[in-house]
Amino acid sequence: MKTNILKRKSTPRELLSYRTDKLAPSLIREISEQAYGIPDIIPLWFGEGCWPTSEIAIQAVNQALADNDHFYQPNSGKLNLRQEICDYYERVYNLKITLPSITVTASGMNGLALVAQALISPRDRVVAIEPSWPNIAETFRISGAEISVISLQTNNGKWELDLDKFLSLITSNTKAVLINSPNNPTGWTMSSEDQKRVLEHCRRTETWIVADDVYSRLCYNGSYAPNFLHICEPDDLVISVNSFSKAWSMTGWRLGWITAPKELESVFAMLTEFNIAGPSGFIQAAGAKILKDGEGEVKKLQERLSAALNLTEKRLRKIPNISFVKPEGAFYSLFRVDGVEDSLQLAKDLCRKAKLGLAPGIAFGPDGEGCLRLCYAQPLNVLDSAFDRLENYFSSL
Repeated sequence: MKTNILKRKSTPRELLSYRTDKLAPSLIREISEQAYGIPDIIPLWFGEGCWPTSEIAIQAVNQALADNDHFYQPNSGKLNLRQEICDYYERVYNLKITLPSITVTASGMNGLALVAQALISPRDRVVAIEPSWPNIAETFRISGAEISVISLQTNNGKWELDLDKFLSLITSNTKAVLINSPNNPTGWTMSSEDQKRVLEHCRRTETWIVADDVYSRLCYNGSYAPNFLHICEPDDLVISVNSFSKAWSMTGWRLGWITAPKELESVFAMLTEFNIAGPSGFIQAAGAKILKDGEGEVKKLQERLSAALNLTEKRLRKIPNISFVKPEGAFYSLFRVDGVEDSLQLAKDLCRKAKLGLAPGIAFGPDGEGCLRLCYAQPLNVLDSAFDRLENYFSSL
């Protein structure tokens, strides 16, 4: 017996939420997927180093698994990990952060998503800085935010933010500002003085400051970059999102944390339960151990990146038609290539013709067009080979 099926007027995709309809695929992923199967390619497109995670974390996770630590976890995270995060803040930053302010997350990305879900209602206004890792603003856009953007500019060989213009965009109708400092992809870092002005302004407008601090330890002038947590009061509208991915070389482990006013503890606990119910216990055990005993690993990475940056500056400044701007933090160089109007096509050509994988600048917003981003978190010999290929490519044009 046949069943009469009413023919739909719309396709399944047309019946999706407006949130997904406006999403664009990652152009960095497009480059990396195109490069699959290319032998001997040097992949510098993603934001991760080549160095393996410390044995400190690996031994901790093995011990946790041996102890059967594979059950559901508290929504706010393991108590000992939250305490280690508080101890880490006091030991490294000389900050006194209390347990209710800490929520453990499954990566910095998950932390940003939880913050967006907590803060944003449809059509809320949010101000962001570009060029920037696209996932930050897109996460808030998915929650219904309307994003206004201000662009970083180059001046006297530095990336700069027009702070007066930035503050003029933040009004009493602005729900949140998104500040990634040190910045991906430029390495721009907001100074303590500018952070104070932003905080004072946002107090007047009652605007949330969402600080993406995942590169906080990866700076070239001190042990850590300026941080809003140093200048805010416990009840200020400031939320810091952090991660184990970058400073501890744990990108694939997916572990991070949120630092927020303690009144939000139960809110983030509920949101965690309704999302992924928290990271695995054995992963959290590794995070607690690396925070406690892994400061030497961070310092080792800082030394490696400093040497890599010196080499990157030396080699890129020698290539004609490339405008190098020295980063203040993170581990990227976003450099402009004279005459280039299609950075995606240039990145594809480099993959195919030079066997060199770089991220197209357009992936980080319209202001990145004409640029390429290179992740220099690599051994010096790998970087030298990459720059040889880059030089040969441009000299052959």
